[in-house]
Amino acid sequence: MSEASQLDLPGEPKSFAGEAQSGARRGPFLVVGLGNPGPEYLWTPHNAGFMAIDRIAQQEGVVVQNRRCRAATATCRIAGRDVVLAKPETFMNRSGEAVAALVREFEADPARDLVVIQDELDLVLGSFKIRERGSPAGHNGARSITGALGSQEWLRIRIGVGLNLPPEAIAAGVKRPGRDYLLSPMRKADLTVLDEVLDRVATATRRILSDGPAAAMNEFNRKDASGQGLGIRG
Repeated sequence: MSEASQLDLPGEPKSFAGEAQSGARRGPFLVVGLGNPGPEYLWTPHNAGFMAIDRIAQQEGVVVQNRRCRAATATCRIAGRDVVLAKPETFMNRSGEAVAALVREFEADPARDLVVIQDELDLVLGSFKIRERGSPAGHNGARSITGALGSQEWLRIRIGVGLNLPPEAIAAGVKRPGRDYLLSPMRKADLTVLDEVLDRVATATRRILSDGPAAAMNEFNRKDASGQGLGIRG
């Protein structure tokens, strides 16, 4: 089933906005960014999720410095909903331990009360994509979360960090970047590109909270004219 066909399936939970308007009491919404703790990883592609959490926190006037459920956390209020911003301190490959602990602590439903922000090599730098569910697709942090939750039914925002290799490079056998690239500091020019994406990811997160995933996906999951990027401003 394509992601586009998943937007308005019968029996799907009503939108986040509708839930807020219904007056039903809900716990906080969890926004978890993935990355590795430690200054040596601060500006690496694999820490794009951490950078997104810090950007949202900065815009909301909070600091992610509390320690809870094996994660650095902060609380704020977005679109009328209490929100917990979190950066797991378990290292990427064990992200699920912190996410599962947060879900238990706040009695959250992962399918409705959680969004995970992660890096994605399969998307080019300068793009991002919102996805409602799916396999980890080789991402160790996502694999850990799926294993810890026992489900692939959780929302994610995938931030592109991949290199846009020209066809001639691919034809010449140039390999896609891997572990070394993900764990190496980004170039200043690439950080400049990512910086603009982080603002759009923060906006997309607020859209999810105010109007639900379907509305956010319809707004942000757009291809540019060349069909190469997603989440790129048109």
